[in-house]
Amino acid sequence: MSTFVLVPGAGGAGWYWHRLVPELERLGHQAIAVDIREDDPGLGLQDYANIVVAATGDHRDVVLVGQSLGAFTVPVVAGRVPVELIVLLNPMVPLPGETPGEWWEATGQPQALALNDRLNGRSGDFDERVHFLHDVPPEVVAAGAGEQRAPAGTPFRQPCEIDRWPDVPTKVLVGRDDRFFPLDFQRRVVRARLGLGIDELPGGHLVALSNPVELASRLDGYTRGSQ
Repeated sequence: MSTFVLVPGAGGAGWYWHRLVPELERLGHQAIAVDIREDDPGLGLQDYANIVVAATGDHRDVVLVGQSLGAFTVPVVAGRVPVELIVLLNPMVPLPGETPGEWWEATGQPQALALNDRLNGRSGDFDERVHFLHDVPPEVVAAGAGEQRAPAGTPFRQPCEIDRWPDVPTKVLVGRDDRFFPLDFQRRVVRARLGLGIDELPGGHLVALSNPVELASRLDGYTRGSQ
């Protein structure tokens, strides 16, 4: 049995993992959905790491899962607590000393998003319904209406305080239907920054909400060495 410590993306809502947690538990694991008040401008990246470290406690066989912006937090945490595995999910993979605010232009994400939209007949600016919620069941979208938080700007100005990526086995799992971080974009960034390939599964940027059963199966497979 592993303990999955689930680190959310921008906004920090632990609710994001609510469909995944019971699926991991059904497979015999423990799952901790970390909630971080990322709408609080008084909190920054080091505070986020502190919250995740506290949630991890003395648990053993820890698998850190970082969604999107959570990829800026998990390498810091992995330098402070024993971790068996890191799984990055549709991640913003940071370089040492890079801020989340710098990440967008440094990786070319705006251009990749615009190109992907154009190739798929979409036009206009970012739209949460189009780019985040397109594959999330309507009843889940409705249930989460009160759970969303607008992230504060504080962490986007703060560097990822690592000297290098931690010496921990790392997997990168991406939704092949992610419209916000398109598949080819993620493949390129992960290869350039971590020297790794990516694993794919059906789903968009919020795959823990849209496809929790297969996501749990993939995570379980990582811990059993079957993937």
